[in-house]
Amino acid sequence: MKLILTHEVTNLGAPGDIVEVKDGYGRNYLLPRNFAIRWSKGAARQVESIKAGRDARAVHDLDEAKAIRSRLEAGPVNLPVRAGEGGRLFGAVTVADIADALAAAGGQVDKRRIEVGNPIKSLGAHTVSVRVHAEVTATVKLNVVASK
Repeated sequence: MKLILTHEVTNLGAPGDIVEVKDGYGRNYLLPRNFAIRWSKGAARQVESIKAGRDARAVHDLDEAKAIRSRLEAGPVNLPVRAGEGGRLFGAVTVADIADALAAAGGQVDKRRIEVGNPIKSLGAHTVSVRVHAEVTATVKLNVVASK
């Protein structure tokens, strides 16, 4: 199946890339989550606009990416969330919540660049990865605390 990626997919490609994947992976994972659109001649014209948007959000300089990584890894970031008895959360922490907490801590990051291994559903210390640049990945320590 030939697809055009609309979001960054780990180990597959970046937005605007035209990829060939197995039918089941495309039909059951990429298309329902809006990570990709089916390739067609008309859709292929959208590739340039997708790549232009990706270019506008990207960090181009490697030194700047390393500086952003050092700011993100400087210390733990506190993320206040609603929690019930025993430290269980009402829902899970989303990448948008994490991006907002990082922005408040001084590290503006696009939420599409944040990778959370397992869903965060409890209070305490967690780690998330942030792809700042193609060659630079930051590991951020996140403290999920109960909000008042």
